[in-house]
Amino acid sequence: MLSADYLFKLMEKMKMAEEEKKQQKKIQRVGVIGGGQLAWMMADAAQKLGVDLIIQTPHKDDPAVSIAKDVIWAKIDDSQATTKLANSSDVITFENEFINIDELSHLAEKNIIFRPSLSVLKPLLDKYEQLCYLRDLGLPVPNFWEWGTEIESLSFPLVLKARRHGYDGQGTFIIKDIESLKSQINSEFFIQEFIPFEREVAVIATRSVTGEFKVYPVVETQQENQVCRRVFVPDENLELVTEIEGYAQTLLNSLEVVGVFGIEMFITKDKKVLINEIAPRTHNSGHYTLDACQTSQFEQHLRAVCGLPLGSTSLKARGAVMVNLLGYEFGKKNYLTKQQQLASIPNASVWWYGKTESRPGRKLGHVTVLLDEENFEIMGLEGEAIANQIEKIWHS
Repeated sequence: MLSADYLFKLMEKMKMAEEEKKQQKKIQRVGVIGGGQLAWMMADAAQKLGVDLIIQTPHKDDPAVSIAKDVIWAKIDDSQATTKLANSSDVITFENEFINIDELSHLAEKNIIFRPSLSVLKPLLDKYEQLCYLRDLGLPVPNFWEWGTEIESLSFPLVLKARRHGYDGQGTFIIKDIESLKSQINSEFFIQEFIPFEREVAVIATRSVTGEFKVYPVVETQQENQVCRRVFVPDENLELVTEIEGYAQTLLNSLEVVGVFGIEMFITKDKKVLINEIAPRTHNSGHYTLDACQTSQFEQHLRAVCGLPLGSTSLKARGAVMVNLLGYEFGKKNYLTKQQQLASIPNASVWWYGKTESRPGRKLGHVTVLLDEENFEIMGLEGEAIANQIEKIWHS
């Protein structure tokens, strides 16, 4: 015979489950702070899930403006505009890290839902504090030093990094001697050990409201001037995959993340894994998931944000190669002929972000090629040959 206490607890659990279902039904309008390509690539997933996207951005030519249900025209760090965004949304998420977290704190106190929460973002937005958090959590990171360190004792080369707002190579400098370091360093920067890595890898990981955890394949990334240039899926270094996935799960569970994180890492010559940076959002290294996985990182993020079960992260092909289409000139072009040539590559998908201006290093789009049995040798000739073919067309 069931006890009264057991029955009471069972009824409470059923009641909570019912409330969770009601809450899920309510999340139909997702506010997104930022209007770039990461928000734009949420469009198909939003339509599939029956979700409307409301964007906060100051730029009328941002890619996500074209797919938004509504737009709040304001700077990313305008907390008053975010109040308006909250009034039009059931939950708010982030496309970038250019927010003023202190200004947003009063909104969280009014029970406005941020996913990931502001408490999750707080130790991560400043890259020096991010490394401190990772180190204190027991995760492996390069050596690093705050501004004010006795720099005469350091070995060169070193990496100088902006604590805030650095992205796509901006705010990151390789410093070769002490005089160069003295001429550039100030309190807005910190110093990180230069790692003569063997490979750079990345992983996209997701955690839901209920604590469900999903991870995508570990990929190799190739950078150019600290900007992601190529992604090869999957990474062949299988003996380290379990270790890498474990670090990702430890991080997301420690922070109680709700949403997608991109985690970039070095693999050293002696096969050690070091975490370089965390992106608390969808990430460029996961764009291949749009075509190569059962659930894209953008759908996965919306699923987490909306309190829905997470989708499968399995590959739909043996592997994939993704190449970013980086601007190489200043001008206004849509490069239509090149887009058509790229689309003619077998198993290729071209994603063009609709940006109106090109400049060197700017991400204008990307191409993903799915690999079948005939062209599966990711890190050998086949994968490199496909990437070279894409870049030859792009730069011709």
